[in-house]
Amino acid sequence: MLAGCLTGDDGGDDVEGVPDEPAEDEELELVHWWTAGGEEAALNDLLESFRNEYGYSGGDINNNPAPGGAGSAIDTAIQSRVSSGDPPSTFQIWPGGSLDPYTSEDLLNPINDVWTDEMDSAYLDGVKETARHDGDFVAVPLNIHRLNNLFYNVNVVEDAGIDVDGLSDGEDLLTAMETADSEGYIGMAHQTSSTWSTLQMWEMVFMAQNGVDAYRDVLDKNVSDHESALEESLQLVVDYSDYISPNSASVTWDEANQAVIDGDAAFLHQGDWAVGEYQTASGFDYGEDWDMVPFPGTGGVYAIVMDSFVMPTNNPSPTMTKQWLRQCGSIDGQETFNRTKGSIPPRTDVPTDDYPEFLQDQASDFSDSDEQVPSIAHGSGIDPDGKSQFEEIFSGFIESWNASETASRIVDEL
Repeated sequence: MLAGCLTGDDGGDDVEGVPDEPAEDEELELVHWWTAGGEEAALNDLLESFRNEYGYSGGDINNNPAPGGAGSAIDTAIQSRVSSGDPPSTFQIWPGGSLDPYTSEDLLNPINDVWTDEMDSAYLDGVKETARHDGDFVAVPLNIHRLNNLFYNVNVVEDAGIDVDGLSDGEDLLTAMETADSEGYIGMAHQTSSTWSTLQMWEMVFMAQNGVDAYRDVLDKNVSDHESALEESLQLVVDYSDYISPNSASVTWDEANQAVIDGDAAFLHQGDWAVGEYQTASGFDYGEDWDMVPFPGTGGVYAIVMDSFVMPTNNPSPTMTKQWLRQCGSIDGQETFNRTKGSIPPRTDVPTDDYPEFLQDQASDFSDSDEQVPSIAHGSGIDPDGKSQFEEIFSGFIESWNASETASRIVDEL
């Protein structure tokens, strides 16, 4: 029975046959892309809670990071390892469309036994749906990030005379960036060394200009009726590029974010993982030194990015992997991880009263949001082929900053 559970030959098998005690030589190989300061600290907190829960030492865990923004260094390498039968124990992945290459080839073990009734009842249906394939759970969502954030340095925008609360759309944000630039500041801290940051910024601009329904059309690749809207939104991103970090091509997102912390930049558009950087910065306090508003024009929307872990077939450490997944789905694991990470728990019963004020505000915004939408850049709202097409197109866009040409490519190639 154990062999069937681990090979995934029978789609109805589950991990319930995995022993409670690990084999003597088991080692949990954990592959992820959390290498920036705040996110690395959050993972270390989760690892510590895992060790405490199951009595492991550091020698039992191979913490194997694969640096690269938004998982760019993981996709190809992990897919190759899993498909060739040499997978890590578990790896970080966005639930939803990103799971397709694995589930289509039966490369993930069903983990229904990990999802106890208590855990199942604590997740919202929409979140659970992203973790299922053909009715079986195959992933454990660990956190929820909000993507449509506009962070800003309070002192910088006040010094520049910018009314952040008065920014009603993307064009207002352009004006604010121009104002910051005229006062000697970087308008928008931003990286272009990887494609994903610009792609996610465009997603927010398009949604702000055209609404959620049009954005969902794009997710469904129904783009031909939106060519003029695509060009208009891309052109605004081109206009933004005049006011982004001058070294954008050579920095990572967290290195660009340092300009906000140092008081050299006014704004940063990023997922709320950026908060981990703010929380670890000395003397940089929420509401006093930094703050956030929804990306102008996206009020009432909660653009969602989630991280999860899975159990690939031919698993080298089935017991430890099962335990890791249970810890990721537990109240203790999610409370510990998300407090440091700058994200909110996907479980609705995780206490957040002692979370930082910002995360409490995000949780409240999530509860009050009118729309919760997935992302292209982060692989939850579109299939992997579509994500790859967008990434290739936006790689060219960053080189040319040609809105018309890029809009035509989106229509022609999707």
